[in-house]
Amino acid sequence: MQWILVADAAQARLFRRDADNDPLVPIGTYSHDASHLKPSDSGDDRPGHGSTDSHVGGVRFEPRIEPRRKEHRRFAQELAERLEHAAAQHEYARLSVYAPPEFLGELRAEFGHGTQERLRVAHDLDLCAYGLDELEKRIARAEHEARIAKPEAS
Repeated sequence: MQWILVADAAQARLFRRDADNDPLVPIGTYSHDASHLKPSDSGDDRPGHGSTDSHVGGVRFEPRIEPRRKEHRRFAQELAERLEHAAAQHEYARLSVYAPPEFLGELRAEFGHGTQERLRVAHDLDLCAYGLDELEKRIARAEHEARIAKPEAS
């Protein structure tokens, strides 16, 4: 069984496909409303804070992570935990992921061992806006192009 995750930093849809030519079957929808916040809405748009210590030049600044990026990372962690739990329960054998490049990187950084073992394809495509019929077509096209670009060994 294959699972297909279509996600961006604020929403995700999870599908299953029992066989390669079977239609996509929705199994979950996720949203992360905090990812839509503007930095001024989050209440934490200040730069890193300073602190002093007894060393010369003892002012230290914490690296600043944009609040929206923190929320994107939280959502990636939430999705990765769902996938890892399902992998541990043997709910899927293969995983394909479709997400915009920046969020795809966030997701992959959070994937656990079980998810990584099952990950077959990670496409940097944002497919979240498409309905099921168009999604089927675009996924089929992306998978076809991936097979052409990387032919299987004979």
